[in-house]
Amino acid sequence: MDQHKLYNTIKLMIEETSGSEEDLLCHVLESIIRHEAIPIKGGRVWKLDLSSDSYRLATQMGEMDPIKKNFRLKIADYPLFLQLPKKGTIVQTETNKYLREHGIKLYSATGVGEKLKLKGQDLYPYVIAINADYMRQDMTYALNIIASVLTSALQNRRIATKALQLEADLDKAREIQKSILPQHEFRFNGYDIYGVSIPDRIVGGDFFDYLTATEDKDRVSIVIGDAASKGLSAAAQALFVSGALRMGIEYQTKMNSYIGKINRLVNRTFSAEQFISLFYAELTTSEKGLLFYVNAGHSNPILLHDKTGEIERLTATGQLIGPFPNEKYRIEFTTMSKGDILLLFTDGITEAFNGEKEMYGEERLIQILKELKRRSPKEISQLILEDVQKHNRMVEYSDDKTLVVIKKTR
Repeated sequence: MDQHKLYNTIKLMIEETSGSEEDLLCHVLESIIRHEAIPIKGGRVWKLDLSSDSYRLATQMGEMDPIKKNFRLKIADYPLFLQLPKKGTIVQTETNKYLREHGIKLYSATGVGEKLKLKGQDLYPYVIAINADYMRQDMTYALNIIASVLTSALQNRRIATKALQLEADLDKAREIQKSILPQHEFRFNGYDIYGVSIPDRIVGGDFFDYLTATEDKDRVSIVIGDAASKGLSAAAQALFVSGALRMGIEYQTKMNSYIGKINRLVNRTFSAEQFISLFYAELTTSEKGLLFYVNAGHSNPILLHDKTGEIERLTATGQLIGPFPNEKYRIEFTTMSKGDILLLFTDGITEAFNGEKEMYGEERLIQILKELKRRSPKEISQLILEDVQKHNRMVEYSDDKTLVVIKKTR
């Protein structure tokens, strides 16, 4: 018997089969019984039932007396089931009285699937047993090949199923994350604002938001955050903090007290290494262009003053959100005049590397901001991101990238 040919034959049988795992095993058993090159008279598929410590007859095929439906063999009464994980394919004389009465005298059996544990013992989820007029050595080889290909097929099916489920879950996560991000453009009392966030993976830990209280039309809050972890873990934390900020805006009194409550909530909910940096600013209707802010360990926003060309950095007024539950956050303020631009960003912008391991850097960010200062916030955001992506395009590692541009237009 050509083993390589048999291997390919079994693979082809599997590829032609859809349906459940039992359907697959039944189809393969039926096919090998009919196959001229495999001298098998009949066979059975046994399925492990953990709830009853037994194997149930899943199917029977070939030239054999029929065995009653759902016939079971207790594992404690049938040592073969415990021997298979240790020995592989076994040729054995039938010991069960009922099966002997139904013409099964000599058989060969092999286990299929990933081993399971029952009371500390390894067991196969399925066992295939075959009968022939006599058992040659190459029949054992054939059954080993059949078991190997079927086990691989079952593993691949389960991996594919998990991958499809993961893909569906990621799609849901992506939609949820999109829902926490506002529309890109926002206008308020002479301020034009544009924000954009690009996750490094399907979902990410960056977020931004524009927050307004129902009963207060004289201020708007702009927030940008960056969760320290990656992927789904970071996305979950970003969603949590964003939701807490949205809920809290209706009850806010003092900004520093508000951020302090968010900090304590994150500390109670997440582990210490799952911190988040946050910059929170309030724009007001003040004619002086007052902007109040709290910077909880976030990358220092850059304020470009149009008239003088000077750069002002809005540095930290408190520590990161999460690890320090007793942190007291300080409120600072600055002013924006017509033409001034405030750039909020996450470290995925300034810490983007190129192939030579050179960071994009804050100075390059400031330079391009100065070059683009006559553009709209939307154009500034898009052109900066384009420049960063070009710098970062040949590098395997990257990070989420988020920008919010605030420009005072009058």
